[in-house]
Amino acid sequence: MSIFQRLNPSLAPTSLRERGRAAGGALLGIALTGLVSTLALGNSGLAAPLLVAPMGASAVLLFAAPASPLAQPWSILGGNVVAALIGVTCALFIPQPLFAAAFAVGLAIAAMLVLNCLHPPSGAVALTAVLGGSAVHASGYWFVLTPVALNSVLLLALALAYNNLTGHRYPHLPLKIPAVGGGAEKADPIEADIEEALEQFDEVVDVSPDTMATLFRRTQLAAHERHHHGPLTGEIMSRNVLTVRTDERLRAAWRLFSIHHVKALPVVDLDGRLVGMISQADFLSNSVLSDDGNLHLGFRRRVLAKLSRARVPRFVGDIMDRRIQPTKPETSAFALVMRMVDEGLHTIPVVNQSDRLVGVVSQGDLLAALFRADLDRASEPVSHAAGT
Repeated sequence: MSIFQRLNPSLAPTSLRERGRAAGGALLGIALTGLVSTLALGNSGLAAPLLVAPMGASAVLLFAAPASPLAQPWSILGGNVVAALIGVTCALFIPQPLFAAAFAVGLAIAAMLVLNCLHPPSGAVALTAVLGGSAVHASGYWFVLTPVALNSVLLLALALAYNNLTGHRYPHLPLKIPAVGGGAEKADPIEADIEEALEQFDEVVDVSPDTMATLFRRTQLAAHERHHHGPLTGEIMSRNVLTVRTDERLRAAWRLFSIHHVKALPVVDLDGRLVGMISQADFLSNSVLSDDGNLHLGFRRRVLAKLSRARVPRFVGDIMDRRIQPTKPETSAFALVMRMVDEGLHTIPVVNQSDRLVGVVSQGDLLAALFRADLDRASEPVSHAAGT
C-alpha cells in the first residue's frame, strides 16, 4: 500500500448531485447567516465580529454530513455555546494566552462529551474566545450570545430548511420500528449487536448506530438480491387498486378507509396519473377526525381556520401528501424492503413510464414474495461434489 493510500481517507463515494447539494447548502447557509447577523447587529456598537470563522466548519457538517451525530441540532447549539462560555471564562481568569487556549479546548471537549453535544467546530469556538483579539475580549460574555449563539441558531435554521427541502431527513432521528406481535417491544438484534460492538470499540464514531444498522441491512439485501435474483415489483404488486381523486370529498374518501380497512390510498388525476397519497395519518394530522373516529373538523381547527382565514380542508387534495416516490414495475421487490423500513411505509405505489398508476405493493405483498422465494430455494435440489 502506497503512502498516498495510507493517508487518503476511505470516505463513502457520493454522487455529483450530492456534492453540489452540499456545497450549495454551505454557500447559502454562510451567506444568509452573515447577512442576517449583519442586519441584526450591524448598528449595535459591538466590537466582536458578526460571523465567526468556526461557522464554516459547522457548515461542512450540517450540509455535507447531516446524518452525522456531530451535526445534530443539540450538537451545534450546545457545543458552540458551551465552548464559548468556557473560552471566555478561560480568557478572563488565565492570563497566559497559550495556557488559556489549551485549557479552553480541553475543558470544552470534556463538557461536550458530558452533555452529549460533541461538535468539532466548537473547539475552534473556544480557541476564538481566547485568541480572537481585543475585539472579542472586549465583548466578554456577550461573545457567547452575539455572535456565537446567533450564528449557530441562524445556521441551524437554514440547515433544517435546506436539508429537508433537498431530500435529507434532518434532524437525523432514529426511526422507531413497531414491534411485531403486539407484545412488549424487543430490541432489534442488529442494532443491539452494533451498540455492543461500539461499546467495545470505545471511541467516538462519526456514524450513529441506526445509520450503521441501515447500511448493514442494505448490504444484506443487496447480497441477497445478487445471489438469489428475487422477483420484480411488477410480478408481486396488487393490480386492482382502490384510488381517489383530488377533488373527491374527504367524507367519501374516509368511507373507503372504513369499508376496505386500508391504511393508504393513491390519489390520481382524471388521466390516471399518480399525484399523491392519502393515509389515515393525513386525516389525523390535519385534525379532520374526532376522537370517536368520525370525520369531523375539531373546534380548535375551526377557530384557527377562521382566525387565519385559511381554507377548511374538505377535499382529498387539501390534505394529501404530494411528496411521493413511486416505483416502477421493473424494480427489484427486495429494493422496496428498506424503503418501507426507513420511511415507515405500508404501501408503495407503482407507475409506468407515463406516470400512470398500475398497482401498489403492500407490506403483505412483500412478505408473501419473500416467503415464496424462501420456499423456492428450499425446494431446489442440493448439488453434491463429485465423488461423494
